[in-house]
Amino acid sequence: MDQQIKLGLIGKNISYSFSKNYFENKFKKLFLKNHTYEVFDLNDIADVEQVFNNQNLTGLNVTIPFKEKIIPYLDELSNEAEKIGAVNTILIKDDIKKGFNTDAFGFEKTLLLHQKDIHQSALILGNGGAAKAVKYVLEKHDIPYQIVSRTGDLNFENLTKEMVADNLLIIQCTPVGTFPNVEDSLDFPFSDLTSKHLIIDLIYNPEYTSFIKMAAQNGSKTVNGFYMLEQQAEKAWEIWNVQKK
Repeated sequence: MDQQIKLGLIGKNISYSFSKNYFENKFKKLFLKNHTYEVFDLNDIADVEQVFNNQNLTGLNVTIPFKEKIIPYLDELSNEAEKIGAVNTILIKDDIKKGFNTDAFGFEKTLLLHQKDIHQSALILGNGGAAKAVKYVLEKHDIPYQIVSRTGDLNFENLTKEMVADNLLIIQCTPVGTFPNVEDSLDFPFSDLTSKHLIIDLIYNPEYTSFIKMAAQNGSKTVNGFYMLEQQAEKAWEIWNVQKK
């Protein structure tokens, strides 16, 4: 009998997760009866030690709020994960736990699909693990950006019309508006958006956040996080299968 291969997801309050269904459907399509995918809903990152004790654990996805907190529990980081300072995929091979960042891959694919020549500078809303992957990609493509966060020098209270007008690419990286709190939205000057703006909200559940709906009212091009999610998941699958051999 084939050895069991266990994969999973660690995060907090993640019963809504996309990953379990996505990978279980993949196992069915590929007739992989020896693969399982489990959701590990952790209260505290220290509980990950127990997750690592699972027999036949080959890999994990990592989501909010542990993308940065997981790093001290790993043995190695990929070059990208080290530069970004956040991990969303773990490969476990020969008792070595190595962290990767496939969010950057997924975001880059999304950005290049929708970006036009006019999208030359950006506002990043939020400054967590997902924002770190976004910063990495923007720097790679020489797109200057400013970070807007609740506690930063530039925040949602002093964000000006001029800043919104001057930055036609806006990436929403906070979890505000994620299921089940779908009515929540950032306090953002939506009336200053135009049809030239490209708004990327990294949230995928719900499909249309309050943020996206309000941005779309002014004719802005809006994109949710679903394509990015699929792309980062495929990259994680590749890491687990190519690098484990």
